[in-house]
Amino acid sequence: MGSAILARSFVQAYRQALANASRNGVAQEAVQNMKRAGKTMTDAEARQILGVTENASWEEIMQRYDNLFERNAKNGSFYLQSKVHRAKECLEAIHQPKEPEEK
Repeated sequence: MGSAILARSFVQAYRQALANASRNGVAQEAVQNMKRAGKTMTDAEARQILGVTENASWEEIMQRYDNLFERNAKNGSFYLQSKVHRAKECLEAIHQPKEPEEK
């Protein structure tokens, strides 16, 4: 009996929270943030994260990547480490030649 009352009150509280969120625009903001998060990183953003110039060589990019990745692995944040990794992936697609397709 007690668990039924608790479950009913939880459902009512959840419905009220959803109603409050939609009134305050929180739900729309959350959807917009999810859309923004799905966008890929630009090469300019990747260069900014790694701190390299537009005409940096692949070796320079990898040096910066290794340095920043290791720093964040030891005592940094996982978020920054993942941003550094995504930046390297983005620039890798530009700098690394495509492998020839085998027929």
